[in-house]
Amino acid sequence: MSEAIASPGDLWVFGYGSLMWRPGFEFIERVQALLIGEHRALCVYSFVHRGTPEKPGLVLGLDRGGACRGIAFRVAEKHRAATVAYLREREQVTSVYREVMRSVWLENDARQRVSALTYVVDRGHVQYAGRLSPAEQLRHVRQGHGQSGVNRDYVLATVKAIEAEGFRDGPLHQLAMMLHDETPLRR
Repeated sequence: MSEAIASPGDLWVFGYGSLMWRPGFEFIERVQALLIGEHRALCVYSFVHRGTPEKPGLVLGLDRGGACRGIAFRVAEKHRAATVAYLREREQVTSVYREVMRSVWLENDARQRVSALTYVVDRGHVQYAGRLSPAEQLRHVRQGHGQSGVNRDYVLATVKAIEAEGFRDGPLHQLAMMLHDETPLRR
């Protein structure tokens, strides 16, 4: 049994992409948090949620190096197993992410460090895109449309959520500006 389920007490979940604006699970606390050692990157080809194998979209993953500001959600112990099951169904559709526990620093008065359930990209997976140029990212985001909707909406909603927290993500904001500058695509 994984540490995410087996450990007693409340569960912390670290969100850095769509979990920030659409967690989809019940939580009792929501705190800005910092994860050190990995950074937010559009480094995952989306074959299901925001694209297809024929026309992959591009979604976020946590990749090696740097740091990432996001949101830590505290889930009551009684909802721990159900939350992990939900997240596995949502995040592990193609197993492109590794489910891990990572230390995150809560940006609250206590500045405490907690262990949080986190989904980190598997660099050996076929959907790992690596570091793409802004032009390549734009091309994939423009074409991406999957079960969860249009890839462009995912990127713009994530940028909006990041801005609502009062911080920025340079590469993601650059891509959002390129998406805002274009006219909507006709289907």
